[in-house]
Amino acid sequence: MDLPSTQLESSHRPLRLAIFSGVYDYIVDGVSVTLNRLVDQLERDGVEVLVFAPTAKQSAFDHAGTLVSVPSIPMPGRREYRASIGLGRSAKKRLDAFQPTLIHIAAPDILGWRALSYARAHNLPVLASYHTRYETYFDYYGAGFALSLASRYLRSFYSKADRLCAPTQAMADDIEQAGYGRDIVVWGRGVNPDLFSPVKRSTEWRQELGIGSDEIVVLFVSRLVREKNLDVLVDALNGLKERGLAFRTVIVGDGPESTSLKARLPEAIFTGFLGGEDLACAYASSDIFFFASLTETFGNVTLEAMASALPAVCADATGSRSLVEPGVTGFLEPADNVDAMIGRLSELVQHSDLRRKMGEAALARSAAFTQAAAYRQVRNVYASLLETH
Repeated sequence: MDLPSTQLESSHRPLRLAIFSGVYDYIVDGVSVTLNRLVDQLERDGVEVLVFAPTAKQSAFDHAGTLVSVPSIPMPGRREYRASIGLGRSAKKRLDAFQPTLIHIAAPDILGWRALSYARAHNLPVLASYHTRYETYFDYYGAGFALSLASRYLRSFYSKADRLCAPTQAMADDIEQAGYGRDIVVWGRGVNPDLFSPVKRSTEWRQELGIGSDEIVVLFVSRLVREKNLDVLVDALNGLKERGLAFRTVIVGDGPESTSLKARLPEAIFTGFLGGEDLACAYASSDIFFFASLTETFGNVTLEAMASALPAVCADATGSRSLVEPGVTGFLEPADNVDAMIGRLSELVQHSDLRRKMGEAALARSAAFTQAAAYRQVRNVYASLLETH
């Protein structure tokens, strides 16, 4: 039974939380968005939080809470990301002075190992949260041979935490079967219905992009990186075009594959990175959401699309599988079956009643994923660790 976190915390040490992550403010991705939202909610509740993460010369957005920079270098092959190379003397002093009562590790990197060592030396409980399917990345970068080694590394790291969180039960089952931990708990995700909503649909937005009022927009929202299965995205959209169907493609996002993707989808509209109201408007002003990624642990963009009343066609993968109800809110198809994805997109492009029916069902289903419920889940995990450690 979940007890109120305040009840558990009051019976033991107060929650004073140190979070360690590989990304927090220098790039916008699912991890940084999730952690910033968490820190903002914690501080609103009066919880003391200190975040340790790599930083860059320029932040991508105004981060929540207090961020302590740790030594880092550009990640080889993915220079937009930074790899931590330790905790650093000044950061260690900040951590000592802070006197945390709980350690939360969001990445299995060098900084994460330093955090584990610190926790053990100071008898502190450790929560590790699983955000990224690192083991699925290797094939996209020609390093499939390293998969077995990577899996052993991840098992070694996550098994040392006192508790492991996954964003969905399906993901928890997968990583438990892989031997990453036992009794893995779910820390879900939520969507802000005041921001992502079908009422944000805008004729003006469509007109500015040269989209007619009767044209069907297929939307893709993501960082433009290989691990988002961009080859399938391109093949499916080109296959849909070859069927002679009238539709427009809008790509929201940026990244190292941007130039290549523009060359492969010359008729698509590329907006670049969008956030806040601009992103909400892009969702609501589109008609179909398409997302073929296999590497998501949850799929925030899919949930945002659903909250905007868009039917979704997604790869049948762990993240999307927990959100999309096949035949009701959209379709799930194997990522290697491009023809099936083209078929599903064709159905939605051609049938307005189906789009409307599935969009309404997607909106209704998104209501089950609230930010308040997700926050309660992680607070209860924190409280349980403080109580039992």
